[in-house]
Amino acid sequence: MRRMTIEPRSDWPQKLVDLGLEFDVRASSPYWCEEAAYAFSDAQIETLETACAELVGMIDQAVDYVVANDRLSALGISGKLATAATASWKVREPSLYGRFDLRFDGQGPPKLLEYNSDTPTALFEASVVQWLWLEERYAALDQWNSIHEGLLETWAELRGAGLSSAHFACSPEDDDDLLTTAYLQDTATQAGLETRFLRLVDVGWDGQRFVDLEDASIEALFKLHPWDWLAEEAFFPHIAATRLRVVEPAWRVIPASKGILAILWELFPDHPNLLAASFGSGRIKGPVIRKPLFGREGANMVVSEARGLTVTDGPYGSMATMEQAFLPLPDFDGWRPVLGAWIIGGVARGMGIREDRALVTGRGAHFVPHVIE
Repeated sequence: MRRMTIEPRSDWPQKLVDLGLEFDVRASSPYWCEEAAYAFSDAQIETLETACAELVGMIDQAVDYVVANDRLSALGISGKLATAATASWKVREPSLYGRFDLRFDGQGPPKLLEYNSDTPTALFEASVVQWLWLEERYAALDQWNSIHEGLLETWAELRGAGLSSAHFACSPEDDDDLLTTAYLQDTATQAGLETRFLRLVDVGWDGQRFVDLEDASIEALFKLHPWDWLAEEAFFPHIAATRLRVVEPAWRVIPASKGILAILWELFPDHPNLLAASFGSGRIKGPVIRKPLFGREGANMVVSEARGLTVTDGPYGSMATMEQAFLPLPDFDGWRPVLGAWIIGGVARGMGIREDRALVTGRGAHFVPHVIE
């Protein structure tokens, strides 16, 4: 694994605009970066695939343990949301997608930092944008990337199981959310589903059913809106009552909690793909990072190490937390990459890489493509 400094395509800003990533080229420090790329060997990709398969199975066991032993409250899940998550898991509602954030230096085993199992973004750039970059820049090389194919196959499986239509909702003011939602809608349409887009605030309830602005019934809803936020919406109690099909399903809030990291360590202590984790403080030797249970985008993290504290800002300062052993991301010329491995229909289908100079990857991170040499 190495970081290559390369010459970007001369017309890359226009290519991104043509793909719908206008917000990436307006910034003074663009999110999409093709002045660099990470190169991997076939063996390193196999290591990542093997680790992801192992982690998928372990997380399923951890979710089953949490439900069976009524540990949801420890993960910050209570009340009607806990009831919905439990019911969803017991019938094994199918999942579409998720993203493991991994620490990997190309030599030691990949380490799970967290699992974005509810509302992961950075999907379109991992699936489409970096693949088109590869075809133009390094056509003779390969990439760990069958994300698009995996999405089409998984939607087709859901269609074969009786799903015929779906509405896709998000808050379009957020560029990342809109791009991810629009892309997933497109893949569902390609797979043969009838689809419609609407703003999340326009999801309606007419007293008996969920409807859109044209009074059409919502059979299934993809919502890029976290379940822990959805539980605060006025219409939340109607979801279970109407048996509305939601993607991602309610049980996905369980592995979305950072508390699942502590559960995994309880069940699989010293596993090579895990970092020590705990609900309490002072139980882990050495440097630690304290994470809000439902924190996002690196907000309100506290890193405690020999040289002092690193604290990030954010809106989750009053939220319950957990601790995880802190192993700094590998340093490549001052850049620290997080590997986002995409799990589509329960299978690892590719990765996207975000890098930052900070200890904690935040909203200022760059997305960098990769190749297999």
